[in-house]
Amino acid sequence: MEACKSTSASAESCAMILRVVEADRARKVKLSARPASVSALIQILKDQLQLDLEFSLQYEDPDFNNQLTSLDDINELPQKAVVHILPMESDGSTSSTEILSDVSNPERAKMWPRGDFPIPQFSYDVELRLRQGNDEFEKSGKGLKLTRDQKHDILEKLGSTMYDFKAYPDDKQIGKVAEALVTKHPCLKEPGSDTGWNGWKISLKFKMGNLRNKMRKIGCLEVAVNAGKRSQSRPENEPSHSKIKKPRRSEVNYLPNFPQGEDEASLETVRQEIAVEVQKTEKNTSLIHKNMEKTFALRRQNIVRGSPSVNEFLNLWPALRVTSELFAEYQRVTNENLPNKFYAQLDCLLPRLMTILRQKASKTGKTADTLANLLKVHDEQELHDVNSRRTTVIRGLPVLLRDKDLGFLGPPW
Repeated sequence: MEACKSTSASAESCAMILRVVEADRARKVKLSARPASVSALIQILKDQLQLDLEFSLQYEDPDFNNQLTSLDDINELPQKAVVHILPMESDGSTSSTEILSDVSNPERAKMWPRGDFPIPQFSYDVELRLRQGNDEFEKSGKGLKLTRDQKHDILEKLGSTMYDFKAYPDDKQIGKVAEALVTKHPCLKEPGSDTGWNGWKISLKFKMGNLRNKMRKIGCLEVAVNAGKRSQSRPENEPSHSKIKKPRRSEVNYLPNFPQGEDEASLETVRQEIAVEVQKTEKNTSLIHKNMEKTFALRRQNIVRGSPSVNEFLNLWPALRVTSELFAEYQRVTNENLPNKFYAQLDCLLPRLMTILRQKASKTGKTADTLANLLKVHDEQELHDVNSRRTTVIRGLPVLLRDKDLGFLGPPW
């Protein structure tokens, strides 16, 4: 290797063998010569492995006991090396959002706000009237009397904004919206009310019900799935308030409509193509990912309408057994990156967890001995970075919890 790195010319003449590791598989790549740069190597890997994404590279550095190191200089890469592909975070996030917008047509793209609800801008005349009312309220404490049209404009805009986040906000969330409204516009506080916004809360509940009816009539699946409840013409059906199918806390894209020009039959054909492709030894991962994005709405219908068991669902959608597609599906549903979220939370707990492991390892017994050996391996490493601490904690937790088979370290199937 040193001979190959002596000059630029000799470096380019060295043949290379690479083991390229992706999220769910590893492939061998032979190069007749060393690429001129890291960018050139990335382009070669894109072409040879048919990778339709932006990524950076890390390699297992023999100088540091094969610890992963970012590849910034092509001449640092050994002739025979293991290279790891790291998808660019911004590219993966943007690409997923763009594909979902074009293919799956989700009704919303973000979760309900965790802090104060963002009160939208109303029409020009209503905003002007509210500004005048707030000034008067500050001077005299006198509330503002709205016309019917002005109140309708406020409720319409608030209802639309709420629906952008959630079709079925709960009682507490609707109350938070009403509270945020009178906080921003104190002239709208209701005299004689304990909170000053109870009337607004009731009005918003009715507005959301009317908005759901409107969306149901135009074919929005997220609310249409709850149609057919008890009515005068169908008294034998379930009550309208029972078994409402609505998103759980983290579900942002709950039941999107089918992509434009697609129906259940056409998407079922795509599902079968995915199942066939997954069985191949040389899988076309780009095609699988593209078709999984395309069929997202069909999977949500399978879950919401059919309520299949986990095994039944995985038999229908075997691509979800692939780690990268499981992560992608989580992001489609929640608009959050699962590995990033997991490691961010884990990193917050690392100091405390390492302390707990060391305390337990200092005692006697089989569990203590096993933890002591794990910590010894960690302490003897030359490089103590966040990755080594993560590895130690993740390996130590099942020992601490006495999980004999260590099953949670791998997929549950």
